[in-house]
Amino acid sequence: MGHGRPKTTAPLAAPSSGRAGFARAPVGNRRPEPGLSHSQPSGSHRDRKRRVIGAGKRVLVLAPHTDDGEFGAGGTMARLVDEGAEVRYVAFSIATRSLPDGFPPDTLAKEVKEATAELGIAPENLTVHDFDVRTFPQHRQDILELLVALWEDWRPDAVFQPSLHDIHQDHQVIAAEGLRAFKRTTILGYEIPWNNFDFAYQAYFALERAHVERKVAALEKYASQQHRRYCDPEYVRNVARTHGINVNREYAEVFQVYRVVV
Repeated sequence: MGHGRPKTTAPLAAPSSGRAGFARAPVGNRRPEPGLSHSQPSGSHRDRKRRVIGAGKRVLVLAPHTDDGEFGAGGTMARLVDEGAEVRYVAFSIATRSLPDGFPPDTLAKEVKEATAELGIAPENLTVHDFDVRTFPQHRQDILELLVALWEDWRPDAVFQPSLHDIHQDHQVIAAEGLRAFKRTTILGYEIPWNNFDFAYQAYFALERAHVERKVAALEKYASQQHRRYCDPEYVRNVARTHGINVNREYAEVFQVYRVVV
């Protein structure tokens, strides 16, 4: 795999000129500037949705590598899809060099399609870029330009991304450039426990058992990653259960709050 601009698979829409390797959303999908009114569902469910960041709105999940988004926010994605959000998932690497022996180079590109489908994300809402794993610092500006283009075209209401405390070099780039690109909207940092030396437990998204089971099912689609201890379904359930207990819920996922725009 080269070290130049990335290849892109499973685009959100046809690539536009001037942004190599990025699939831009159609111009007709641009959002009005924040502050304009939008229709709201009627009834008591409306009030519940208004209390949940991203419910019924446009939600963007940034995954440095395929499966990071599922680990950090898989249950939350399942919940938000159920509550009417349009969830888009952008991965930046299929980590070809990190695959175990015997797996084809495009393994993770296929697995992420199956995993996000388990969470209810439509195929057209998945974008997979192909930056080489552990080289994101060299491609920081390219990555920022992709993110800025996505902001200009789609205007997400909430962005879920790695925490700034994540020590993986690729995760750090996505976290920093995500803040730059999406500073005008809500930004939450998700937890990757084995990469976080520090983490502020500021936002808890309560989950139902069904949301957690969909997260587990999504992660099980990554056959190439099942040798990793943190892929153990019981570990995934227990982390969600622990966070839920902390706020008197059955399950939860936790996030650092970088900005909330309401």
